[in-house]
Amino acid sequence: MSASAGSLPPGNSRRQRVFLPVLAALIALAWLSLWAWGRSPYGRYLEHGDWTASGPAAFLCRVVPGGAVVVPMVLYAAAWILMTAAMMLPTTLPLFNTFDRLTAQRPDHGRLLALLGLGYMTAWGAFGLLAHALHGAMLSLLATVPSLAWHGWMIGAATIALAGVFQFSKLKYRCLEKCRTPLSFVIGHWRGQAHARHAFALGVQHGLFCVGCCWALMLLMFAFGTGSLGWMLVLAAVMAIEKNVRWGPRLSTPLGVALLSWAVVLVAIHA
Repeated sequence: MSASAGSLPPGNSRRQRVFLPVLAALIALAWLSLWAWGRSPYGRYLEHGDWTASGPAAFLCRVVPGGAVVVPMVLYAAAWILMTAAMMLPTTLPLFNTFDRLTAQRPDHGRLLALLGLGYMTAWGAFGLLAHALHGAMLSLLATVPSLAWHGWMIGAATIALAGVFQFSKLKYRCLEKCRTPLSFVIGHWRGQAHARHAFALGVQHGLFCVGCCWALMLLMFAFGTGSLGWMLVLAAVMAIEKNVRWGPRLSTPLGVALLSWAVVLVAIHA
């Protein structure tokens, strides 16, 4: 481990003047882009439906080789990246803050921060592609089994119940602890050698713990509607509190109880 990992240099005016405003601007831009996209004629793409039916996406699906698969995947990836940036970047402020202070004296400081963010988004992007594949498989199943389509509420109830149960799991708390202690995480994983590669790897590793902590809550977006900015804001606030507020871990149990109760109510209403 390099000597610079042993202690963090104090924050300076450059950090206050540049780092925090840039991160805040990225988050605001992501939310604004989602808002504008959702209200545009292409808002349906946020819901992952009717991508090949009409409009520019349908044209691209016809002219691009393998477009029926590639074009929806690219559109989904763009939407998922925006969602992740809007919802998850606020929860990672302590990580970026710690890494910013750690690498502040390096000449490639800005590039290392960018690679850290790229690695973090890569981890969430991989999860997004997996979620997209599962979502597509579920839609295919609903199309081939009409009786299941008539009981589509069961999928939503099962997703909500899964998120509720996961709130009590050991994996949830283990990953949450890693997310809540970025200083020890960075010092334990940052070697200061092959700077670019290790900064990217650090972002991926922290992103994987973040996915492990929040994947079940993120799946709720498929139950609520992936284009719902209201639910995005609620879930983003919950995850930010869990990770960054001193009493955040205490929120997990009542949240789990609330989600399980909600699932029971859905079953009682429809059964």
